[in-house]
Amino acid sequence: MLVVINAVLFQIGWFACVLGAAYQLPWLGSLMAVAIVAYHLSRTLQLAQELKLIALVVTAGFVWDSLQVTSGLLHYDSGLLHQSLAPYWIIAMWALFASTLNVSLKWMKGKYFIATLFGLVGGPLAFYGGYKLGAVTFSDTSIAMLALGVGWAFIMPLMMWLSHHYNGFTHQAEKLEVCDA
Repeated sequence: MLVVINAVLFQIGWFACVLGAAYQLPWLGSLMAVAIVAYHLSRTLQLAQELKLIALVVTAGFVWDSLQVTSGLLHYDSGLLHQSLAPYWIIAMWALFASTLNVSLKWMKGKYFIATLFGLVGGPLAFYGGYKLGAVTFSDTSIAMLALGVGWAFIMPLMMWLSHHYNGFTHQAEKLEVCDA
């Protein structure tokens, strides 16, 4: 059940961030993402490990998306603190994404080829969804999709590797068994 709740909350947070940005209310989606991540953290057994993972994922994501903005491939109209940096709602989405790595995406751990394919396809599709909903624009859609695919083909296995080393849910199954008894 924890996996389903985590996946559903991620989708709710993703739509809140994207639609909030599209309708010039980026703070609303960011607030929703923060609430979901706070809930996620309340479920961890090893809070420090999960916080380290989220911090690393947010840092890597912020750098990656800021490079896309600086290069001119991606353009955002809301939530910008500086023209050459990723908007704050994207940073919130990276924290939200990190909350899935040890729960609903744990099935991908150690499967780096699958993670690569997942990133190659899923990364650009998520951005294309954001584009269609009005949260982001591309200078050239084909080039942006290619760059995002290549980048996410590297990012996703890296995120799975990080989640293996920083796992606040290591003993979650044991905790759930004890609670059920």
